Amino acid sequence: MLNYKVSKAVRLAIAFGAASTAAFSASTIAAEKAAETVERIEVTGSAIKRTDMEGALPVQVISRADIEKTGVTNVPDLIQQIPAMQGFTTSSDSVGGGGGGISSASIHDIGEQYTLVLLNGRRLAPADSAGTIDLNSIPFSAIERIEILTDGASALYGSDAIAGVLNFILKSSVDETHVSARYDKPQEDGGNNWSLSLTTGFGDLDRDGYSFVFSASHEEQEQLAALDRDFAKTGILSFEDQGRDLYFFNGSGNAIPGNARIRYTDDKTGEQVRAAFNPYANKNGSCAEFNSAINDECWFDYTTTIEIIPENERTNFMVNGEVSLSDDIVGFVTAAYTNNKMTARIAPYPTGYFNLPSDSSLVENEIQPYLPEGLSAAEIASIDQYQARWRALPAGNRTTEYDTDSTHLVVGVRGFTSNIDWEGALTYSKNKRDQNYPTGWLLAEPFIKAVSNGDINVFVAPSELDDGSKQALSKVVYSGNWETTEVTMTGVDLKGSMPVFDLPDGSAYLAVGGDYRNYEYNNSISETNANEEILFLSSGTNYDLERSQYGIFAELVMPVIENVELNASVRYDDIDSVKDNIAGANVDNGDSDTTYKFSARWQATEDLLLRGSIGTGFKAPSLLSIARPRVPFGVTGGNYECPFPDSDPLAAFCFSGRSQYGVFVQGNPDVKFETSEQYTIGFVYAPSNEFSIQMDYWQVELEDLITSLTEAQIFDGAAQYRNLFTTRPNLATGEDELAIIQSSVNVGKSVTSGIDWHVGLTNDLSFGTLRTSWTGTYLIENEYTRPGTNDDWITSLGQFGDNDAVSFRIKSQISSTLTHSDFAHTVRASYQSGYQDQLQSADTCSVTEVDAFGDCVQIQLRVPSHTVIDYQTKYDFMDNASITFGINNLFDKQPPLSLRTGGAGHQVGFDPRYFDAYGRTFYLQADYSF
Repeated sequence: MLNYKVSKAVRLAIAFGAASTAAFSASTIAAEKAAETVERIEVTGSAIKRTDMEGALPVQVISRADIEKTGVTNVPDLIQQIPAMQGFTTSSDSVGGGGGGISSASIHDIGEQYTLVLLNGRRLAPADSAGTIDLNSIPFSAIERIEILTDGASALYGSDAIAGVLNFILKSSVDETHVSARYDKPQEDGGNNWSLSLTTGFGDLDRDGYSFVFSASHEEQEQLAALDRDFAKTGILSFEDQGRDLYFFNGSGNAIPGNARIRYTDDKTGEQVRAAFNPYANKNGSCAEFNSAINDECWFDYTTTIEIIPENERTNFMVNGEVSLSDDIVGFVTAAYTNNKMTARIAPYPTGYFNLPSDSSLVENEIQPYLPEGLSAAEIASIDQYQARWRALPAGNRTTEYDTDSTHLVVGVRGFTSNIDWEGALTYSKNKRDQNYPTGWLLAEPFIKAVSNGDINVFVAPSELDDGSKQALSKVVYSGNWETTEVTMTGVDLKGSMPVFDLPDGSAYLAVGGDYRNYEYNNSISETNANEEILFLSSGTNYDLERSQYGIFAELVMPVIENVELNASVRYDDIDSVKDNIAGANVDNGDSDTTYKFSARWQATEDLLLRGSIGTGFKAPSLLSIARPRVPFGVTGGNYECPFPDSDPLAAFCFSGRSQYGVFVQGNPDVKFETSEQYTIGFVYAPSNEFSIQMDYWQVELEDLITSLTEAQIFDGAAQYRNLFTTRPNLATGEDELAIIQSSVNVGKSVTSGIDWHVGLTNDLSFGTLRTSWTGTYLIENEYTRPGTNDDWITSLGQFGDNDAVSFRIKSQISSTLTHSDFAHTVRASYQSGYQDQLQSADTCSVTEVDAFGDCVQIQLRVPSHTVIDYQTKYDFMDNASITFGINNLFDKQPPLSLRTGGAGHQVGFDPRYFDAYGRTFYLQADYSF
């Protein structure tokens, strides 16, 4: 292949790290050597080794040097830096949301389940049954580089690769021991972080016939409490909009002191009615601290008790080795182990309504003397039910510990035989996650018994709770395991490539290969879970699901004429049916699919490379999407009015006013494969080694998307989705209550398109070198059909959408690194465009004017664009030692106000998925090699 200037420039920008990443400069690693080598290498997105890394597909590569300039200490934070990434799960999602203790990646906001994550080119066991990889399992200190294919690759890798591929390449050779220590301290309280890593190795494959790298690291992230940040410390927000003083309130009727509810016979109608009120407020004339009056009840400002970012502790170990078995055959092994422990603390336990005996001392002393005014003597005499609902603040926060062990082992061989490059390996990968409840969760029977006996007074302020109540409460708090999930993947793969015929401009190469994988998903619940011992939590379900699949592929690369290369690939996948090992039966019938991809590159001039591709993809339904039976899944994140008129039978199971409702989830054996069509077209222009620009347009169309409706979609479309409503027994009262079902369904189509760009500029100055890169993604469209329709298109682009998320129109970063003498200074600016916040209608009455409980108003805020500046200085004070000082969020940019009630976790007043909650943060890092 001709060694044009553009080839050199692209090697510099792509092979060693600057292309299209978050703040990753165009510097780098052995660029001169890369321009001269003729060794054939394999790039993510192709099974054929080549002499040049720049191909027909847009592959971004982040070098180790660029990673170190980002100011991050772990893989999840690193991925969040990349403008092409949107729609991933963050640690903040685990604070009462659906995060489940993981962090993920999502290319172009197409979805984490459509982004294939590889380690050294091979799959890992997912964190769930859908293929989502927990990035906490990737050993950060062992990464040599990251290759990101921002184009679909199902025709090579099979299912999951619709949005693209994220390939973490581990270090394969080091000639010294490297120790790194770092400490991060936000300017305000909370959120401290420290980390320590060691990487060492021995041997050189070419010189010694073997090479081994060992890496170990440990990191501890302190939790960040809502009270530690002004923008997050309360659920009662006062703000001004269009000259109006407005108030937003997001509280809970599970209050402390508790609310009471009675059932009596109305004198006028003769019907039984209920009345809710707060005895403490009736006694004292107002609600207690951190509570607000709504009608006759007090509502608790639970936001004051939560943590907005959870505590996290991770430990990684990695071994990566190669051994020459003969002149042409090399054996290799990769072994990695990670323990990640995320501890999320949300508001203390909300008991919901539970019954109190009519002859209870609490009824006699705390309820009957403070009944609502206006009840007649006959109505009082007719009271036949007393209930209470309480916030168990003295029991501490509900604490959930996600303790995850990730094990990954690959053993294989590669070689060159009879002009064939070949490689094969066996893979064993497993994720085991314990969901534990260390404290804060109330045992139903002992708690209700203690309250009924008067041992715990739920109608007094926390400061007034006597020692006897505190001691009795401590005995009814559960501590132990809730459930354990194990996902195991075993597989084998084999591939090879060789020249097959000659063309005028070079040899055509053919690659063929295949792989087989087996997935097991096992979920076991604890005895406490099975016996429904925790207050109002229904039992989970034991799963033992299994599915196997195999695929074969072929890829052909042809330099058809001078400067023009064509690539064609095709893959066939066969997905077995899901087997329920507990029931001993197959749940579905399985399926198969064939996908293809065509791509081309044209070296139009010495300075200009044109490239493009078109192809198809598919995504197999997850094991749980198919086989999960109906199981409880907590309660809704938002509060909702009863969606049914009084004449509807389901209305009898509603709560009065706005309330949270129970949630079930379940699979659907009839869901179909998701399929996609996608294409890209772009160019690389590099008139010199000092300047280059890359730009790619891409589009992905998905059909038969598998999802479940959001809680808001179900409640807003209650008439259309009436089949998704059911009832669930309240274990404390024995009464049935309304609940929703979030079932797997194929919901229609989506279209996502946009432009990725990267500009690199190098300036040689009299005193040093300045390297600048500008990287970004511009979303042109991101729309999908409303669930249940084929032609009603909706979007979350530039607005808080029906999917409880935002797709940002623009995400970009500009990074400049000035290198001089022994110093390197980096300044990085990260930008994301603004959006329309979630609409708060007057019907919900979440926003009021004049005072905190005035007239209800409708409002939709505009969340402004947001830019955060980071700074870093690195000083190499010795040949083998350096010290790095940095300030993340240099100007202490606070998250903008958001009135969202859906998406993410329990945080109020801002969206933790999209904005930095730490504020200005200082860090100091020391590195030493020997």
